[in-house]
Amino acid sequence: MIKIYLTLVLQMSASKPKESISRILKNVLNKSEQEFVAGRRNTVLQTLNKLKIQCSQKEVPNIALLGSGGAQRAMVGLLGSLVQLDKAGLLDCILYLSGVSGSTWCMASLYKEPNWSTKLETVKEKIIERLSGPGVSLTDAMAKLKKYYYGKDFFSLTDVWAVLVVTSYVKEIDERTLTEQRKQHNKDPFPIYAVIDKQSKQSNDGDPWFEISPHEAGYSLTGAFVDTCDFGSQFDNGLKKKHQDEMDMLYLQAMCSSALADGEATWKWIKAISVPEIKSVLDKMDQGKDHTGGNASKTTQEPVGEDECYQELLNPVDADPSALEQSSKTKLTDFFRGQRQFGQTADKHKKTARCITQRIWGRNYNFLHNMTDESVPAALLQKETRDLIDAGLLINSPYLSMLRKERNIDLFIALDFSDGDPFTTVREAAKTCKKLNIPFPEVNVPSDEGKKPKDFYVFKGQNVPTVIHMPLFNVVNCGDKPGDWRKKYGILKGPYSAEMITEVMGVAGKNISNNIEKLLEEIRAVAEAK
Repeated sequence: MIKIYLTLVLQMSASKPKESISRILKNVLNKSEQEFVAGRRNTVLQTLNKLKIQCSQKEVPNIALLGSGGAQRAMVGLLGSLVQLDKAGLLDCILYLSGVSGSTWCMASLYKEPNWSTKLETVKEKIIERLSGPGVSLTDAMAKLKKYYYGKDFFSLTDVWAVLVVTSYVKEIDERTLTEQRKQHNKDPFPIYAVIDKQSKQSNDGDPWFEISPHEAGYSLTGAFVDTCDFGSQFDNGLKKKHQDEMDMLYLQAMCSSALADGEATWKWIKAISVPEIKSVLDKMDQGKDHTGGNASKTTQEPVGEDECYQELLNPVDADPSALEQSSKTKLTDFFRGQRQFGQTADKHKKTARCITQRIWGRNYNFLHNMTDESVPAALLQKETRDLIDAGLLINSPYLSMLRKERNIDLFIALDFSDGDPFTTVREAAKTCKKLNIPFPEVNVPSDEGKKPKDFYVFKGQNVPTVIHMPLFNVVNCGDKPGDWRKKYGILKGPYSAEMITEVMGVAGKNISNNIEKLLEEIRAVAEAK
């Protein structure tokens, strides 16, 4: 009888739907990542043995490959680097692949393909063919923007950025989700996409570093996470109260690359590119649709004064930004206060205008809202929403997410595709780690190498991970004028031609192929140190 009773209880428990919850995993990896890492380390061990680096299972080094931001040159540069790592037999030494901004465009393209690292040459050709193609039609772009516009509680400039900017580079609308990839990449490095929390960055309070994997999303240094399929849903005191659909890969790429999300450059972008197109798109969205959701021709019910609203958004950007923002808020508030009688359309226009005038990017529900946990910074618990933006606005490489203690990274291979000083990322990482008491080597670079860097730097020390830093354009692969290459392939350049893609991939690939022995030497050194 007792056995039968216990069986019934277990069956009832299994059939009862589980509540979605936020969770604190301080110093612990989630179970899925632990299982993945264990399997991947077996692959790394076999690869090291083939490379004549002898070590035991316990001595296998944890190696993370980092891709910096840098728009399309980061996307193409990372692809070229991975192709050469594969040809050298080193790709299967990599445990984690993590990126910010433009590097995430490459990652998203790769992880569309199950076990992409086993067929990288074929995957590479498909990506290049797409990037060299005609791109997304205006009709498809408008249809996608409409889905974002009507499909969720928070419509922000990130949605507009995704449809109007990211698609122009990646040449596709990828509506798949991260969680769909969970069972498809047991032979690839584990992917981590990094962004930052805008409020934490601006206030220097809380935890700015936010990571997203196929299994969970959350604050890297705090150790607070939610299942990726529930990221974006509304939570209260750790329990989900309102579901939102999981973000798709296009939105994820836009959130990771929202380089205008924290500066006055937003206004220049709005004036030069976005607002006229937004107005055109929204006009077409509402054409033929009445305000109860049915089909009808435009009538006198449509809110008047819409042109005045958008003209306000097009004010000269050389005006005082704070005064402009306040003026816009006041006028738009007055305008929309008189439009409430018109229902849904006025509400939608209000939502759009608000995200523009207040420069709202990457707004999502805060899954930590109203939780009580002393291990989580109070600043992360209070607001119902948080804004997530391009990590390149803080440090243009995902060091801080990958430096979670429980990941125990022994070696970073950091590919730097940044604009400007090619050592800013590693210097800023060292500075931040010193402030937070996170083990990281000292970074010393000769002052005269800022404009003419070499192609391979190693920073190491006692009881700290080893960092290999590889600037994309350098005196080895670009001759005496790497600065000319940086200008030619500036991060603000439009979508690359096929010839440009080939050239940047070739330059990035040389950084790997020219340094195979040095890479092997450092891998061997960290393995022996364990």
